[in-house]
Amino acid sequence: MRFIEDDENDDPILSVVNLVDLFLVITAVLMVLIARNPLNPFQSRQVVVVENPGRKDMTITVKDGEKLERYTASDRMGDGGGMKAGVTYRLPSGDLVYVPE
Repeated sequence: MRFIEDDENDDPILSVVNLVDLFLVITAVLMVLIARNPLNPFQSRQVVVVENPGRKDMTITVKDGEKLERYTASDRMGDGGGMKAGVTYRLPSGDLVYVPE
């Protein structure tokens, strides 16, 4: 037996309000994730990100201000037309000393 009808639970606008709240929470979480990303385009600092370190498919991403460079590892050994620039020595204390030629 129903004495009082509860029309408040049948209101379709309440489900729309709940959806809006859900989307606001999702948007806030996504904005926090974007702000914490080291490659965020709104940050102007220098960042180096190494993906898969030590593996054959290692990738190094360097962000310097708005400039973004990506280096990919290959199976080849280093090769180039450079020349020897100096010698590095390790001291007994563990420090490294570079001596240019």
